[in-house]
Amino acid sequence: MRTKKLIPALAVLAVALPLAACSSGSGGDSADGGTVNWWTWDEKQAVSYKECIAGFEEENPGVTVNISQFGVDDYFTKLTAGFVAGNAPDAFQNSVQFFDAYAKQGQLEPLDGYIADSGYDLGVFNVGVKNWQYTDGKQYALPLDWAGSAIYFNEDMVTAAGYTADDIASMTWNPEDGGTFDDIATHLTIDENGVRGDEPGFDGTKVATYGVGNLGTEDYVGQTTWNPFVSTTGWRLGEPAAWATEFRYDDPDFVKSMEWVRSLSDRGIAPKLGEFTVGDTEQLGSGKVAMSSGGSWSATTFAQLPGVNVGIAPTVLGPDGTTRAMMSNSNGNEIWAGSKNKENAWKWISYMGTEDCQTKAALQSGSFFPSIPGAMDAVAADQLAKGVDLSVFVDAAKNGCIYPAYPSANGSEMGTTIQPLFEAYFTHERDDDVFPEMAETSKTILAG
Repeated sequence: MRTKKLIPALAVLAVALPLAACSSGSGGDSADGGTVNWWTWDEKQAVSYKECIAGFEEENPGVTVNISQFGVDDYFTKLTAGFVAGNAPDAFQNSVQFFDAYAKQGQLEPLDGYIADSGYDLGVFNVGVKNWQYTDGKQYALPLDWAGSAIYFNEDMVTAAGYTADDIASMTWNPEDGGTFDDIATHLTIDENGVRGDEPGFDGTKVATYGVGNLGTEDYVGQTTWNPFVSTTGWRLGEPAAWATEFRYDDPDFVKSMEWVRSLSDRGIAPKLGEFTVGDTEQLGSGKVAMSSGGSWSATTFAQLPGVNVGIAPTVLGPDGTTRAMMSNSNGNEIWAGSKNKENAWKWISYMGTEDCQTKAALQSGSFFPSIPGAMDAVAADQLAKGVDLSVFVDAAKNGCIYPAYPSANGSEMGTTIQPLFEAYFTHERDDDVFPEMAETSKTILAG
């Protein structure tokens, strides 16, 4: 389910793009027929949404659908090259990170007219709609999926430490002392001599099992690491939230939170940045960490770790003891402005935006969360029957614990510029002076 994570920074071709209206489309020449070409980077969604083609083509005689999938490392380069060459797909999956760039280039078709003419109800979605509203107030995509985060934990290690699943599910946090989360993570940590992190003689330089995986990622949004913690204070990255003019890296609550995050590694409670070359699931599976803050797209992978009983707990309760907060990224389904088959492209993406289609697709793979609640409920029930409890994600969406990963300008540049500064902070090359610099740098990038 890695498609739901914010896409790593990829270079958008620095070329003058021709106006999409002047380009030749890639689909059929008539709204009454032809082939709709749809692209995605997710191989599982590519296979899953083929389940919907037969029903769509039955409802739309003469219209066929062709699905193409490209690896994420090549996807956006190929897409941008298609804009330039005039042979981009009629419709495609997009990441919010590239929304601004493509909208500025005039490559995206506004959907408002199609929505109004067809009577399509955006209310079918409980996530993602606002992610895809541009600065002109128009809607440019239908939410295709969504993602969140949770605490994954080794049940046997938790039991051995004297805790229960309810203890993990009710962990509190604050930026001053880390709350009960810090207490539990510290006790779960064991050094090479078998001494726990809160016991005399603990050696934080020789740790056998860390209480928690690294929360100090250089990712500039911290979606599955520090963000679920600091967001419980009411902090949000952008000011304003959507189409921000600055990122609030210099906010006192944020700075305190990052100091606490860095202290985990300094004390040996969490690994240092870059200490492991394997991912979070492998770290939990090998016993290197007892808890991991990870993405919803990894839920089935965690649950299927051989020889490890993995529990899934909600993100932490904040300083007030009642608030949870989770940033949810939602990829979008868009139409290329240069397509000659826009009407049929709309029919296809709006068909994908039905509960029936999303349920068929999501049940086929179980690898992504559909953006329509009824389809999500079906997926959760199916996965529960297979031993994977997704209730923490379902509850978070229904209880208003999630908030959107709002779009902003120049996401690629933000990633390549800000990430090294985060890395410098978490490796102690820089200290708190880095945060005002990050905030000022973000203003320049966002205004660029």
